[in-house]
Amino acid sequence: MIKVAVVGVNHIGKLHCRYYNENPHAQLVAICDLNKELAGKVAENYGVPAYSDLKKMLKFEEIDVVSVATGGFENGSHHYEPAMIAMECGKDVLVEKPISNNITEAREMVDYAIKQKVRLACNLNHRYVPTAYKAKEWIDNGDLGTILFMNMKLTIGNPNESSPWIHMRALHPHSIDVMRYFCGEIKRVQSFMTKAPGRNVWSTASINMEFTSGAVGHLIGSYDMDNRHPIEYCEVAGTKGRFIINDVYNDMTFFPHKDSELRVFKNSVLSGINGFNETFKNRIDVFIQEIKDNISPERITGSGNDALAAQEVIEAIIRSQTENGKVIEVNNDIKVGKQLL
Repeated sequence: MIKVAVVGVNHIGKLHCRYYNENPHAQLVAICDLNKELAGKVAENYGVPAYSDLKKMLKFEEIDVVSVATGGFENGSHHYEPAMIAMECGKDVLVEKPISNNITEAREMVDYAIKQKVRLACNLNHRYVPTAYKAKEWIDNGDLGTILFMNMKLTIGNPNESSPWIHMRALHPHSIDVMRYFCGEIKRVQSFMTKAPGRNVWSTASINMEFTSGAVGHLIGSYDMDNRHPIEYCEVAGTKGRFIINDVYNDMTFFPHKDSELRVFKNSVLSGINGFNETFKNRIDVFIQEIKDNISPERITGSGNDALAAQEVIEAIIRSQTENGKVIEVNNDIKVGKQLL
């Protein structure tokens, strides 16, 4: 049984607790949060001890995995310290996205995971759905032929005004990870952003991309949409066909070239996911299974390195915006990244 502790138990942390508790190969053994009252309430629900001091928890509890579901500035500034403390103690770590809103910290986290020989994973949950698995199978089997282009859209309503870059750093690790998952490394980017009326942050963005394969892509992102509408659209096209995935997992269609017979898959048939929160379950279940199967740190999916690669793209996008739409080369030359690829 893989023993898990969750650090940070606000909304997302509660989901972590729930799905580790439901996993047949995991045992939730402790909870940690700086808010002692919150930690106590959540811990009571699961009959486990509560802590407000991570080092103390690691000293007194037998733990295999630490799940870091803290938040912070741009949803990522509180991830670095608990993740580093856990890895220092030899624990495998799953961290919420972004791996860190600070690119230097993100690089250090990935580098330290390699040094400590532990698994560092990130909750890039949008790829952990049957629609994405099926689409990746089509790509790997050559059903699309040579990939030519990809269009991605991720939009939600979020009034957060804490940072000019909150929209990019907090939301788009997901969209960029999906783009990398299907089309590989991103080589160059060019961004154009706007502020919705009454907003002070760059809340809507249009980003052009070039992949190292030579394929091209485009990302539309926004914090200005109605949450009642579908949040995500994904289209990948090649020389033999293209596919479209709607709203992460709800439905997908493959359009083969020179053939009017489409392949259409609906959520109810393909997977039966009962709401978006179950993407967290899928992601956590995969991580636990990879640990159970003793998959080496450099071979796990949705790794810290994948999360870092997404952040490198985001930093290039931000730089393009600050330099008036200049085309920016993405930093794909990180030593630790090359070790893991």
